[in-house]
Amino acid sequence: MRARELLGSDTTPAGVPITLHSEGAGYVVRVGNEVLMSSRSHGSEQAMAAASLEPALRSARPRVLIGGLGMGFTLRATLDVLPRKSEVVVAEIFACVVEWNRGPLAALSADALADPRVRLEVADVRRVVAAPGDGFDAILLDVDNGPDAFTTAGNAALYAPAGLAALRAALRPGGVLAVWSVSASRAFEKALARARFAVEVVELPARQGSTKGARHTLFLGRIARVPRPAK
Repeated sequence: MRARELLGSDTTPAGVPITLHSEGAGYVVRVGNEVLMSSRSHGSEQAMAAASLEPALRSARPRVLIGGLGMGFTLRATLDVLPRKSEVVVAEIFACVVEWNRGPLAALSADALADPRVRLEVADVRRVVAAPGDGFDAILLDVDNGPDAFTTAGNAALYAPAGLAALRAALRPGGVLAVWSVSASRAFEKALARARFAVEVVELPARQGSTKGARHTLFLGRIARVPRPAK
């Protein structure tokens, strides 16, 4: 078993350390002393893509926004499903996370950032949501440990009424918002409903294929498709 080894470090805009370690057989990213992501528990991140990409697969030119690069698992799962004519915009606020995904973490996602369908924005996902172009078929958010546990304080605005309204406006008709969370939140379910999403909550195993151990929560918010005019 490998000893714990520091592979990279930086600081958040608030001055909190963010670090990448190799630990045992995997990798761990921490913000301060809190685990933000681990390569040993990524099943729910991969499942998030499968649960939310149906609208994109119906689209003539699929566009998907992934908020939070993480270790690339959600991006890899998304690319594995979408056709070649798709565009996947990745918004990642931490430049160090991008650097790590191009370095020691690249093999975890089969170097997903190098895929020509990917457009990377090293920016707050709110900036991309505010200028969505012709909209997204799906928006996948994995920027925090959930809507009640923020990586940066500014992310609270994502889950507030104005933030949810902006996310809804950035979706194409029939689109879906998927929000990953380490735990359930009845308050956030209600917030999604108030923002006029059709809400579904799914529990997913933290480890792919496992029926035991930790479980994570996926909030799905769908908006209605525009009905076709009668002939």
